[in-house]
Parts: sequence; structure tokens; C-alpha cells
Amino acid sequence: MTEESWHQARLIPTSGINGADEQERRATSALLAVMTAVREFGRVLTIPLGAPAGPIEAYIEVPFTSGDGKCIPDGLIRVTRGQRTWTALVEVKTGGNVLGREQLETYLDAAREQGFDAVITISNEIPPVPGQHPAQVDKRKLKKVDLHHWSWSHVLSEAVMQKEYRGVADPDQAWILGELIRYLEHPRSGALEFEDMGPSWVAAREGLAAGTLRAVDNVASEVAGRFDALLRFVSLRLGRQLGTDVTPALSRKDLADPALRTQALAASLAGTGTLEGAIRIPDAVAPVVITADLRASRITCHVDVDAPREGRPTTRVNWLVRQLRAAPETVRVEAHAAHQRGPGAAELLRSVRDNPSLLIADPGKELRTFRVARTTPMGSKRGRGRGSFIDSMLDAVDDFYGDVVQHVKAWTAAPPKFRETPEVPPPVALASTALSSQDGPEPAPTTPKASADLRANGPDRVADDQLAEAESVSTPPTDADSAADSAPTSPN
Repeated sequence: MTEESWHQARLIPTSGINGADEQERRATSALLAVMTAVREFGRVLTIPLGAPAGPIEAYIEVPFTSGDGKCIPDGLIRVTRGQRTWTALVEVKTGGNVLGREQLETYLDAAREQGFDAVITISNEIPPVPGQHPAQVDKRKLKKVDLHHWSWSHVLSEAVMQKEYRGVADPDQAWILGELIRYLEHPRSGALEFEDMGPSWVAAREGLAAGTLRAVDNVASEVAGRFDALLRFVSLRLGRQLGTDVTPALSRKDLADPALRTQALAASLAGTGTLEGAIRIPDAVAPVVITADLRASRITCHVDVDAPREGRPTTRVNWLVRQLRAAPETVRVEAHAAHQRGPGAAELLRSVRDNPSLLIADPGKELRTFRVARTTPMGSKRGRGRGSFIDSMLDAVDDFYGDVVQHVKAWTAAPPKFRETPEVPPPVALASTALSSQDGPEPAPTTPKASADLRANGPDRVADDQLAEAESVSTPPTDADSAADSAPTSPN
């Protein structure tokens, strides 16, 4: 026997699983045991449910008496800190098994009779909206006991993020958490990923092609709910790869009333043949919007990017194009100007790279936003594998984020700068330092004779001569002066 056929010893083995009961028992025991051993992992799962940050105790198959019968939940979790104790019953389903209403209501009654705080369900079912439970139970039974749900995809995502990104202080505990991840990723564990669009998928596509699908049909509502569940699975899977919390981008109205969201999706499917949703990625430039067109068999992913608030239109287009160096040339870029009605100019990236002015419909209008979109073929099969709708949507989101979104950064204005102080020219050297700063400017000579006198006699003599000349002109002659000038001169 060669070593290639040997199986490595594992802390949580997948061999020897026979039947659904053994699968559920082993998955329950493995998960609860690791929650008690790895403190960080146990807390990240229980604290959002209202449990205190204390040591965790866990048990499996604890029997209780409820009413006239006996119930045995798959597990029990107890968290104690100081004088406070939080306890929850656990019900686990693996594979394609679904949660039953009657069984859950029995566990809710047992938890209320025992004074426990909550009932936690774990299965491969993913509710369309976070916080919503996949099973419908009598709301009167939830007055004193909370009902929470974990999908196996959620548990696996939290385990990967805790080990690979958030970190585990103790290396032995980190190895134990890694063994749980390895177990949950194995196909025989029963912790499956999103595997099926549901039995109504084919009927909805056929009704859409025939024009007989209506928004009030059950198949439209079921497909809409499965699409939102797939959107949550896409978020969990992408978040596991990025090491961050990726969530569906839902409005407060959708979170408050998930039924309205399902009705709107069903109406969109019956009217235009499209299903649309968005996911929010921390620190990304914008939410990624995903539109599945069942009539055209196309999936389009796009983000809306705010254009810079300064610069010419061509400068703003080049700002975006520079960030799309690694994007495929088939990516579509649209430009929307201020106060523009209707769609904006749109071109493929390969054309915009050569001529950015193609996106400028009116140079006099200011560009406000860009839309970057990529369209890929859509699979039609309801399950997983080649040619399936689920895999085509997963690939479309992964490729669009990797090729486009992760490279685009939002524009930010440059910080203000100090005003530049003009340089003062150096002072001109004075011709004479004997003069006072209070003296006026020296009169400049106006005649060639004055200039010659200035050179010969200096400035003081010239000034006296000019003053005498001015006085002779301004003072009129007297009679004595006239008589003296007219009298004859006697000879000597």
C-alpha cells in the first residue's frame, strides 16, 4: 500500500459519516467544541445575539420535558460572566434538510419553561434579509425567547475571517480553528454552500419566455427570495476572500419589511425580466450593483463613481481612465453631466483610452458622475456547476471587483495652500547720504545750459542762479529802474 492512499489523522475526521443523523451530530459537536476552545471565535458568534463576553460551555443532545412530551435539542450553549448567565438551545440541520416549524416551536416552549434566553438554528438555508429567519413560527412564542439563525456559510465565513484576518492569540487554538474550517469545507460534512436556485427557477424562466409570468405568482416570489439569498451568499463568500464584512446594500425600508423587497423584485422579474441587488464592500468607491437579465441571459455589474469637482471635462475623463489600466477593454464607461436628461454618453473602454472626448457630449456642461459597467454571459441551470446561474453570478462579481473596483479610488480635493508672498526688490543705493529722508526730490535741469552749469559749478550754484532768474521774471521793473536804464551814459 502506497503512502498516497493514506489518510492524515485529523482532529475532526470526515470519514465514517453514515447518514444525516451522524452528519448532524458530528457537525454540532465539532462546532460547539471549537466555540468553547477558541475564545475569539466563540465570542464573535455569540455576542451579536446578546450573550456576555464570558467563558462558553457547550453540550450536545440535552433532553428536556416540554408539556406532555420530551424534546432533545442538538445542543446547548451557556455563557456566564459575573452574575449573568445566557443560555440558548441549538438545532442543527445539514445537507438539504430544512428547519420545521413544529420542532422549532417545541424548542421555543422548552426554552421558555427553563428560563433560557434564545434558540439558535443552524442549516444551509440562507434567509433573503439579514436578521430574518428562514422558518415561520408563531410570533407569540417569541415574546420571552429570541430566535436566531446561522447559515453554515456564515459560520464558515466567521471562522476564516477570525483565523486569517482578525487573528487568534494562542497558536494551538488557531490550529484547532483551522481544523474546523477544513472539516466544514469538506463535502461530506454537510455544511454546503448555496447550491440551488429552487424548484421555481425553471418555471419562472419558462413563464417569462412565454409572457405568462405575473408578479403575484408564487414562482416569481420564490425566485426573488432565492436571488436575495444568493446575494447574501455572494457577500459572505467575497468577504471571506477579502477579510472584511461584505453585506447586501439594503435600505432601512427593506430591512424593516423584507416582504416589500421581495414584492418589488417579483414585480421587476415579471415586468422587465430583471433581478437587481447591490453589495456594500468597506472602503470601496461605491456599492457594486448586480443586475441579472433573464431575457437577455446577461449579468451586468456596475459602480457609480463621482467625477472630480475641478478641471476640464477631458481632465476628469482621464482621471478615471488612468485608474482603469488593468480593466478589460470591453468595460463600458458612461458619463453623466449636470442637469442632463436621459442617458449620458457611453463608450467601451478601448475607445475612451484613445479618445477621451467621446464621453463629452456637451463641453459646456460639467461632468458629475461616471458609471463603469461590465456585462458577462449568464448561466441558465438552477444548480451549481458549468453553465449554472449561481456560478456565473459568482464569477461575474469576483472578476468585476478584481479587475475594476479594487483599483478605483474616490476623488479628493487637494488641501489648501498658503498664499505665496511676493519677493520685495532690494532697495536702490542713494546717490548722497548727506540728504535727509524728509527732503524732496532735487529739481532736474531743463535746459542744456543748466546741465552744463550743473556739471561746472555743482548743484548748489545752479540752484541759486535758477532762483535769481525766477525772481527777475516774476518781479516787474520800477520807474527808477526804467529811468536808469534809459539815461545816457556819460563818458569818463
